[in-house]
Amino acid sequence: MSQSLPTFTVVIPSRDRPLQLARCLSSLAQLDYPRDLLSIIVVDDGSEPSIDAAIRPFLTRLPLRLFVQQGAGPAAARNRGAAAAQSRFVAFTDDDCRPSSDWLRLLALSLTQFPERAVGGRTINGLPSDRYSTASQLLISFLYSYYNPHREDARFLTTNNLAVPRDKFIEIGGFDTRFLRAAAEDRELCDRWLQRGWKLSYVPEAVVYHEHAMTLRGFCKQHWTYGQGAWRYRLARAERERKPVRVEPLRFYARLLARPFGEGYPVPVAAKVAGLLLLSQVANAGGFFTERVLYGRRSTPAAEGDL
Repeated sequence: MSQSLPTFTVVIPSRDRPLQLARCLSSLAQLDYPRDLLSIIVVDDGSEPSIDAAIRPFLTRLPLRLFVQQGAGPAAARNRGAAAAQSRFVAFTDDDCRPSSDWLRLLALSLTQFPERAVGGRTINGLPSDRYSTASQLLISFLYSYYNPHREDARFLTTNNLAVPRDKFIEIGGFDTRFLRAAAEDRELCDRWLQRGWKLSYVPEAVVYHEHAMTLRGFCKQHWTYGQGAWRYRLARAERERKPVRVEPLRFYARLLARPFGEGYPVPVAAKVAGLLLLSQVANAGGFFTERVLYGRRSTPAAEGDL
């Protein structure tokens, strides 16, 4: 059976989250995937202190390599891992994620059928008692339903559950390393991928559990950062296409705010989640327009990725 499966490298960027990374690696140790076809690369993006202690117990359990860079950002970290990979395909997840045991096998089956595509699975909130994590993941789920109504003709996939043919990823230049934070670099890559005439597929059966605990302050900061990334994304896309980027219609936001009421929550809970979704969009707008103002004070030439 293993002869029908392709070789894979799982790349994990990590910074200052050793406990989460250890849980991620523990999940990867349970993958239902042949070890002779699998390798794991962790790229430490300048952790203080080092994440060596978190990785050490897994060196005998996983085909694992560690690379270190100094705060270049998750996009650059993923590119570093993909450049070092020697497999046919590269899968990306994050250090605060726990892939299910069949995650990689299901992505591999999709890529066996469509080897020229990028494919991504479904992400589930692993902290259902955390209202902020719940709201953030519900936002992503809404975006998936909005942009990916047809699974074989997807338009948006996130980097914590994504797999690509390595040769095409290298050809396109990888992630744009001007995105220094974890914000919109996935949207930009997907957009550039589609612009090449290549396809994206959504594989909802391939599940990753996302365990990102947040406070109110952390929630606002996250979505402010997403807003900054959204401006960078729109700028990069407008520079490539030489035309303005279409803004989503008002019904997009109306459907977003109505989403919690269709998820089976009690009405008071749904109302609180909807309030957080509204707050996320206010923070997003703040980050977007702040970045737009700041951009006028610096020069950032347009380019593809930086592999």
